[in-house]
Amino acid sequence: MALGAAVVGVGLRSAHYADFTDGAPAASWLEVHAENYFGLGGIEHRLLRSIAERYPISVHGVALSLGSPEGLDPEHLSRLAALVADVDAILVSEHLAWSRHGGTYYNDLLPVPLTEEALVVVADNVARAQDLLRRPVLIENPSAYLTFDHATVPEPEFLAALVARTGCGLLLDINNLYVSANNLSFDAPTYLARLPAEAVGEIHLAGHEASSGAALLIDTHARPVAQPVWDLFAEAIGTLGPRPTLIEWDTDLPALDVLLGEARLAALLIDGVRDACRSHAA
Repeated sequence: MALGAAVVGVGLRSAHYADFTDGAPAASWLEVHAENYFGLGGIEHRLLRSIAERYPISVHGVALSLGSPEGLDPEHLSRLAALVADVDAILVSEHLAWSRHGGTYYNDLLPVPLTEEALVVVADNVARAQDLLRRPVLIENPSAYLTFDHATVPEPEFLAALVARTGCGLLLDINNLYVSANNLSFDAPTYLARLPAEAVGEIHLAGHEASSGAALLIDTHARPVAQPVWDLFAEAIGTLGPRPTLIEWDTDLPALDVLLGEARLAALLIDGVRDACRSHAA
């Protein structure tokens, strides 16, 4: 099942299972975190399969560790492939990050040093994942809080090179971009213009918070989408055109109606930008 370019979905979280099993909320599509469903046959997996019979499902990995120089964990990749096949996933995505070393998984998405050496490592890992999954994987831009002194490749060029070498796609997280631009003092629209537009297969929107006593913004997924992120989203849609868009909210979850309200706002904004572009073209 293919998604329309302008459809907006929400993340499926356990707090909202009952909403989807007992009713039929007006969600265009749903995205799940892959590792929560690796226990095939468990209660959560059975609920997901039931929901997947009625809603398109996107699978978003959080621990494949594409930046690991040790390569991918074969068991982890095999479980991901089984889940993707089981729910007939419409999209598969992962982060530009690493989270595993020496067999130990860390409870965070750790930054990849943006160097030519790291590009080779990530490209090899992405190619291996895509070979097993037999489909392109969308790679998500991270939220950044520091830079490496030895970094040699700007992030949009790193992502563009990854697309060219592997045929992968990109998941453009607008909130991550806004947070990173604030924290590292770069221009978000210029970043957007340097991405390969045709490779962007999905957009994420989420909330962030300011750290106490510092100028850093933290990507928390615990609040509504902030107005500056909506503004950057509108600019991205104007530049790239509509893309399947997801509202992410992972902690301090509100009622499902709040998420669906954010999704409706995103859909209205997409329609407004598209209408404005058509009027300008005419």
